[in-house]
Amino acid sequence: MAGDPGGTSSGADVTDDQGTGTSGGTAGTGGMTARTLTALLLGAMLLFGIVRITANVYSYIADRHGTGVEVAASTAWMLEGTALAAWVIMLVPCWFTVRTIRPPRFGLPATVLIHALLVIPVSLGHIALMVAFRTAAWWLTGGSYHFGSPEGDPVLYEFRKDVSTYAELIFILFLVQWLVARYAAPPAEKPAPATLAVGDGSITHHLPIAEIEHVAAAGNYVEIAWRGQRLLHRATMTGIEEELMSAGFARIHRSRLVRRDAVRRVVTHKSGDFDVEMESGETLRGSRRFRGNLETG
Repeated sequence: MAGDPGGTSSGADVTDDQGTGTSGGTAGTGGMTARTLTALLLGAMLLFGIVRITANVYSYIADRHGTGVEVAASTAWMLEGTALAAWVIMLVPCWFTVRTIRPPRFGLPATVLIHALLVIPVSLGHIALMVAFRTAAWWLTGGSYHFGSPEGDPVLYEFRKDVSTYAELIFILFLVQWLVARYAAPPAEKPAPATLAVGDGSITHHLPIAEIEHVAAAGNYVEIAWRGQRLLHRATMTGIEEELMSAGFARIHRSRLVRRDAVRRVVTHKSGDFDVEMESGETLRGSRRFRGNLETG
């Protein structure tokens, strides 16, 4: 009988930037806040509860008619409506209970056990509210309400129904809180691409390391191949190697480094030396001493 809520790129020296996305966070893609989403989900639960008690009303009338007792639709609506209203109020403690007593804060067995015990005070609170609402409703309509049940003790009768309603309710509230938490979580920020600062007079180029194809020694400088250009950078091969090694670069010659994932083909000669064909189409000579560097790291 009791109802429930249902259960800018400008030249070679500027790195391309991307604007901050709006695919997540507390505002989401449509500008909706997490609080608004929560209200909408709880509103959907209430709407579902109204649909259920509507079915319960006519089912109750039909069942009583089958036993020879005629019940007015207004009476059935007051019975089911007050039960739903009591559950709406009990949503508040249930919401905080579910938010507190849940995995991983508590293990699943402990969570189930605690909620199995909590159903007792929750049910008693629901029954007390329901009786109070019904007493007030009958008084307003000029009648009096007697708390009873079709069979046995009315408290036990209502408790048996509340157990299933509570189990359904905490499961739905857990899903609502999980959805809101996922919606409100800030989007994972993509790490800024690693760059190499290359001085060119008064200009400092910040080159994305992932776009550097290879590096070659050039006297007191190194020559950096980037987007089809050659940029001179004052550094030693040893120093640049230490800086780029962790970014997937390998030395193939005492005077040359290549980015491993820019290598398209390796041709090994009888002498053990080899040629490396890069993604740009350029072919670089490698020394047999460094052949293994392309296969490790």
